[in-house]
Formats: sequence, C-alpha cells, structure tokens
Amino acid sequence: QVHLQESGGGLVQPGGSLRISCVVSGSNSSDYVMAWYRQAPGKKREVVARIDSGGRNEYNDFVQGRFIISRDNAKNTVDLQMNSLTPEDTAGYYCYAMNVFSYASYWGQGTQVTVSS
Repeated sequence: QVHLQESGGGLVQPGGSLRISCVVSGSNSSDYVMAWYRQAPGKKREVVARIDSGGRNEYNDFVQGRFIISRDNAKNTVDLQMNSLTPEDTAGYYCYAMNVFSYASYWGQGTQVTVSS
C-alpha cells in the first residue's frame, strides 16, 4: 500500500523560507507524478507545483518564482523549497502522487505552514 508522509511544516516569519518534504513508501516513486497542493481555511484545495518522473515541473501562477519543487527517485522523496513566504501562503500543504500506469492517486495527511510575524 502506498503511503505518503509529509514533514517540515511550521511557523515562519513573512519573507522567510521553509522546506517541506514528502516520503513515498510502499512503491517506487519513479512510477508517479508527484505534486504539492495546499488548502487554506475556507478555501478550495489548489495545486502548488507538480513534477513528473523525469523532473519536468510546473507551478501555479501564484508561486511567481518563489518555490522550487524537486524529487529524488532513489530516496522516494519530493521536496518543496518555499522562499519569500507571505501570510497568504499560510495553509495545510499536501503531498499527492498519481501512478502513471494505473492512474491510482494518493494523498498525504498534510503539514501545516503558517506565515506570521
């Protein structure tokens, strides 16, 4: 069974940086498109960034060059480096994986990122 576990969330001041990570267990992550989503209170869950097994990535417009998504298939991890954080980035951040062969998808339980002074 595929399991996604996020880590690295926390409280950061505006303008600061934070790196969150997701570990995939139970399967080989190279078979998956990986993504980070976020959901703020009262808002819909939205994609932040996604990366395919070859490392090609894309970002939501609100990222504006501040975040970098990366993956290490050997370690079954996907990271999100977030810079120049603003209070509007405050949300639960969720790791997502979709198998490129079966289209089965999985979610992690999320990690909270709070940007506040």
